[in-house]
Amino acid sequence: MSIVAKQDFEFLLQHAGHCSRYLNHLLQAEPGLRDWLRPHYTTPCNADEIAAWLDGMPATSEEELSAALRTLRKRVMLKLIVRDLGGLADLDEVMHCMTALAEIATRRALESAMRSLGELYGEPIGNETGLPQQLLVIGMGKLGGGELNVSSDIDLIFIYPEDGETNGARTLGNHEFFSRVGRKLIALINETTAHGYVFRVDMRLRPYGDSGPLVMSFAALEEYLVTQGREWERYAWIKARVIAPANAAATEGLMAIAQPFVFRKYLDYGAFESMRKLHAQIRQEVARRDRNNNIKLGPGGIREIEFIAQVFQLIRGGRNAALRIRPTQAILRLLAEQGQLDKETAQALDAAYIFLRNLEHRLQYLDDQQTQDVPEDENNREILAAGMGFKDFAALQETLEVHRSLVNSQFNRIFNTEQEELGISPFWHEHLELEGLAQSLSEKGFADARTLAEQLVQTRQSSRYLQLPEISRNRYDKIVPQMVEQCAALAMRDQALPRLLKLLDHISRRSTYLAFLTEHPLALARLAGFAAASAWACDYLSMHPSLLDELLAAREIYNAPDWQQLDALLAAQLLERQGDLERQMDALRHFKQAQTFHLLAMDLQGLLPLEILSDHLSDLADLILRHVLKLCWQDARKKHCAEPRFAIVAYGKLGGKELGYDSDLDLIFLFDDAHPDAAENYARLAQRINTVLGSHTAAGRLYETDLRLRPNGASGLLVSDIGAFRDYQQHQAWVWEHQALTRARYCAGDTLVGQQFERIRIDVLCQPRDSEVLRGEVVAMRRKMHDGHPNPTALFDIKHDSGGMVDIEFMVQFLILAHAHAHPELTANRGNIALLEIASGLGLVAADASATVRDIYRELRRLQHQMRLNNQSPCRVSPQTIDTTPVLALWQKLLSGPAAQ
Repeated sequence: MSIVAKQDFEFLLQHAGHCSRYLNHLLQAEPGLRDWLRPHYTTPCNADEIAAWLDGMPATSEEELSAALRTLRKRVMLKLIVRDLGGLADLDEVMHCMTALAEIATRRALESAMRSLGELYGEPIGNETGLPQQLLVIGMGKLGGGELNVSSDIDLIFIYPEDGETNGARTLGNHEFFSRVGRKLIALINETTAHGYVFRVDMRLRPYGDSGPLVMSFAALEEYLVTQGREWERYAWIKARVIAPANAAATEGLMAIAQPFVFRKYLDYGAFESMRKLHAQIRQEVARRDRNNNIKLGPGGIREIEFIAQVFQLIRGGRNAALRIRPTQAILRLLAEQGQLDKETAQALDAAYIFLRNLEHRLQYLDDQQTQDVPEDENNREILAAGMGFKDFAALQETLEVHRSLVNSQFNRIFNTEQEELGISPFWHEHLELEGLAQSLSEKGFADARTLAEQLVQTRQSSRYLQLPEISRNRYDKIVPQMVEQCAALAMRDQALPRLLKLLDHISRRSTYLAFLTEHPLALARLAGFAAASAWACDYLSMHPSLLDELLAAREIYNAPDWQQLDALLAAQLLERQGDLERQMDALRHFKQAQTFHLLAMDLQGLLPLEILSDHLSDLADLILRHVLKLCWQDARKKHCAEPRFAIVAYGKLGGKELGYDSDLDLIFLFDDAHPDAAENYARLAQRINTVLGSHTAAGRLYETDLRLRPNGASGLLVSDIGAFRDYQQHQAWVWEHQALTRARYCAGDTLVGQQFERIRIDVLCQPRDSEVLRGEVVAMRRKMHDGHPNPTALFDIKHDSGGMVDIEFMVQFLILAHAHAHPELTANRGNIALLEIASGLGLVAADASATVRDIYRELRRLQHQMRLNNQSPCRVSPQTIDTTPVLALWQKLLSGPAAQ
């Protein structure tokens, strides 16, 4: 912010002196600093400049270094105060320079302490590696985040890799050696001497706090974090960063210990409650000490902005490595980019952060005191207003209240701090009684109230519920009444509630999912809608409860997928996990599940016609297959070329782009490669692809596969040379295999191999055939399929009975094989409905018959889809549901006989 338009040195200095008594005292005590500042104030302050100033001072002894570091701080403070108050420096410059000062001072102090103690005891050597050891200084809080304020203390933790002892004439154990190094470092920075101090050092964030050892080995730190680390320490360690020595080789090992403690592998919605409790403790202390005017800890203060940013890190950082960054403003921007916060909210929080941090610095410029309290006396208030560029304190106070009000309202919204205390629910309490509960449910409109009441009572009395940890049981107790209320508002309430209770039972062992439903009542409302619409959707969420998180992104899940963008997103996620195939496979599974859920959400909202849904599900499978093939080849131990001349071809539902949510993938593998190792390497590749697709892990399974459509079926080779495949199709394949070829397409791998496959497919389909022989083969195969799916009921089987979907598919295949030699346009893999229309246009089927059968096929697919969404299998309906007489008539006309006789 530009406070002073003129950049005249004396004018700037006068303005800064008006706003900072510390600056006046400093210049009075050391007048030479005025002349030093004159050539330096116009350029931004940075780390290189600070290091150069220190290098220019004598610092060969600890006494000289102590004096030099204190002189260095005075220079940095003097320059920043003048530049900041004069509008020449922004917040970033101030924070980065103070952070750089702390880092440089800490590094030089560490070097000095290591050197002086090394001369007495030699180098500390590790027991495990036999290598020299180094003390790592971890900056916590604002120092770790690169956001240090101008009068801040610095929070440090001292860690070293291995226990052992020094190799000098006089030996010390590594723990004692580094303890002495730590004490020397603190003294060099923290002690107030005739020259002042550098930073106040706070070591209370170390394991066990004030009562713990000053230094700790990696092994001891890991044991502490695993066995005794507390929730507030996870928050503290988010910003942890090794600040000394520079480029420490052991940093990676330290972060490998700390990150699993901070960032859970799962979505950790328990972080809301943990941080809400921590914030409540801070609020209580603020109220007790009457510090509501504290712009850091009070309502709408800096800490609430930090908590907002960091709760998303704690929740999602285990899954999303991009969130493992430290600066608060960078996190807010990233949350907006990723849709976790809306852009307007993120921008408003960022603006409030800048305002509050600038105000904090002006409070501290007054007397170089670590304070965030707005002063009570009028004189200091007017000085503060002038430093912030306001005409008076009233104007400053008005703007301050706007920012604090916004921050506080957003904090309360995100953390749900104003949750209503619910009374005893008639649907869920300690003394549930069957008859009374059934009456209460009946009054809410539930038709099968007694059955639901029995289920609720059984759940309440079950060992599974009673054995839950107290925190999980408390969350469960909040969720069930809300579920009942949400379901009661739905038309399908009697279907929705038991499905939700079943899901709740599945996820109850994972406290974080209970926390999610407790924290997000709107998500629970959406979940109830899903349960009412589809039993399969509820079961899918039970199997993959991490998808509950997707319910928050209401706008995103109802947007049609951009596959090109999603392909790039998945590629980035896989690259981030490069070298760890297991994590890459889990990323693929999570990606596939999330995209399936998005499509399911759109489907249940009626936003996707079934044909478009099938296209999207097929596009998703194609995308997954491309990445699986690439990863499996990259991971192959033996390969003879950089890019495999290998392709995946899809048959069946995927080949015809009619994939459903739970469809398996009919695949074959082809290659065109003369290398002597090609067949063996590609066979291993195909096996690996099949294993990756079909294997179950904690993250689920990608797809069930069926490889029996390859040449010679299950007894044939897993992969086929393209020439051998051509020969097989032209001379050995059965008619049913040519029927299957009508719905086949290249979907992943080498495009040239894919093009060769397509030419073979068209050539085979366009072969002239004896119509009578073909008709007999098709009818015989249809009869065989019918016999394999007997229907002992009086209901009509949508797929397998005469007049059903298989009849229509067989007729289309017959038309292609019988007439493609004369009409090659029939070979287009465009789906049964489009091909029936093409056949009509060619005069092969009467236009009215084609249109009617197309409509019937659409309706049969719709019915099948709806029934599968509610776990109804096999899909059978009353014969009166749909008239399939036109299908039977067309079969009679085309294939000269009933389909199943």
